[in-house]
Amino acid sequence: MAQNKNALIRYKTIDKCLQNQYRKWTLEDLITACSDALYEFEGRDINVSKRTVQLDIQLMRSDKLGYNAPIVVYEKKFYKYAINDYSIMNVPLNENDMNILSETVEMLKQFKDFSLFSELGGIIHRLEDKVHTEKTKQAAIIQLDKNENLKGLNHLDLLYHAILKKICLSIAYKSFKATSSSKILIHPYILKEFNNRWFLVGKKDKEKKILTLALDRIEHIEYLLKVKYISGNFNGDEYYKNTIGVTVLNESHLQNIKLSVDKHNAPYVLTKPFHQSQEVLETKEDGSIVINIKVHLNYELERLILGFGDSIEVMKPKNLRNRIKKKLTNAIANYN
Repeated sequence: MAQNKNALIRYKTIDKCLQNQYRKWTLEDLITACSDALYEFEGRDINVSKRTVQLDIQLMRSDKLGYNAPIVVYEKKFYKYAINDYSIMNVPLNENDMNILSETVEMLKQFKDFSLFSELGGIIHRLEDKVHTEKTKQAAIIQLDKNENLKGLNHLDLLYHAILKKICLSIAYKSFKATSSSKILIHPYILKEFNNRWFLVGKKDKEKKILTLALDRIEHIEYLLKVKYISGNFNGDEYYKNTIGVTVLNESHLQNIKLSVDKHNAPYVLTKPFHQSQEVLETKEDGSIVINIKVHLNYELERLILGFGDSIEVMKPKNLRNRIKKKLTNAIANYN
């Protein structure tokens, strides 16, 4: 990313130099200008070689970046634009650029309920104006799975800033089983999305246990500015590494799960693994496979397995096999 940023700074610097038609620009002058610009933006000396600037000019001339810059050499040593008012910043967007830009706008608009993106609102509107002036509006090609009626999204911005600014919270929370809400004092760590639902993950005050709260069950949030925030050095990737979904259990629930997948669903499971620990133990002649995953035995895992119906069989462990068998038996009873 840093190299790309430095390259962009060089392109813009060369462009600015060559727009000045009142000065003769040698290669050495352009190297110096690029070095000065990088020092100004990065705050440190960055060695810009002759070869680097030569390659920059070559790229700017080509169609690779979409510039096709008319850079010419005259008197065998000076560089300039053959067109006086040319600038890479004024290059019109091509059809491919417009298609990408259009899809990007549509994708960003699907997060309109997430007020974290509210500051992008003006940018999105300007991008839309640019798209509409360049091409006819078309239906989105990329469609995100998003529930417009999902509750709790109005809390996202407040929770995001609480996490960012390390502020303790008092939350009025009503679980599915409760008849009324209860107050929870929590130190928020991350926001997590799973299966089109959002969750707040943090630590309950004066307790070591990590707490996961569904945003659609939150009724009210209050900042507790006088309560000292406890960071706990929480690492979301590490915390969820052995879990499918959001229900993280203790180590006793971490087991190897052996599954048999029929030939029709084997390609799907191979291309979209259940978990990062997934490994293929056996590929049978009929195309079916046997896989192993090492995860917590939680509710989300059961839902995932049940979603495959008769296409998947739990081979091990026995307790999970029995639970899935019981649920399928009860499901059959509903149709008798």
